[in-house]
Amino acid sequence: MRELMKLISWNVNGLRACMGKGFMEVLEKESPDAICLQETKMQREQADFDFPGYREYWNSAEKKGYSGTAIFSKTEPLSVEYGLGEEDFDREGRLIVAEYEDFILVTVYTPNSQRELERLGFRMRFEDCLRERLARLRERKPVVVCGDLNVAHRPIDLKNDRSNIGNAGYTYEERGKFSELLASGFLDSYRFFYPDREGAYSWWSYMNNSRANNTGWRIDYFLADQRLAPRLKEAVIYPEYLGSDHCPVGLTLE
Repeated sequence: MRELMKLISWNVNGLRACMGKGFMEVLEKESPDAICLQETKMQREQADFDFPGYREYWNSAEKKGYSGTAIFSKTEPLSVEYGLGEEDFDREGRLIVAEYEDFILVTVYTPNSQRELERLGFRMRFEDCLRERLARLRERKPVVVCGDLNVAHRPIDLKNDRSNIGNAGYTYEERGKFSELLASGFLDSYRFFYPDREGAYSWWSYMNNSRANNTGWRIDYFLADQRLAPRLKEAVIYPEYLGSDHCPVGLTLE
């Protein structure tokens, strides 16, 4: 029988802030084999903390206090790559690729289209570039993609779907790109296990008591290569961890 590998992804909305709000509790209590972070908002040299037992891989944005991704892994990957190969995107530190023995782990922080959708065009280009990159990686090995993908795919994935149509994260364009990504060979692991579960969200606005009322969106995902379906054991959302406006999400595979 194969060993289980437990993966967690979390948009920490600033790792230094999250360290003071329970980040280490997640690491110690859940003890993932790898944890993928988005919106780290820092360079590694700014840190005065370390993570015993984990190897660290950082892709920070050029702009201080903005964006950024990281992977902390108990096992040393066979190789690690950073970025999409497009300067516009790569200066924002939005992607890390870690290759393991029998799959490739990709963490991604998809650009937010922002108010008035002023970055929707930038984001559409990012989506196409990402999909092409993942297609090339899939030629090597099955791929697991995780991160803050900044889109609620279906009405079940946010509390107030009708009033949010056309807003950033719930435009037809963004949802269409997500559908294209799934069609390229991936499955949404949470919906694989829980196709009809309502009220399962990973992000809540800081306004209007949204978290207490569970007025949220599910925009953080683990997408698994369809070839990995027989090896998927569990998909989890951890709303009990409050260190960010996002909560961690997880996937366990054989």
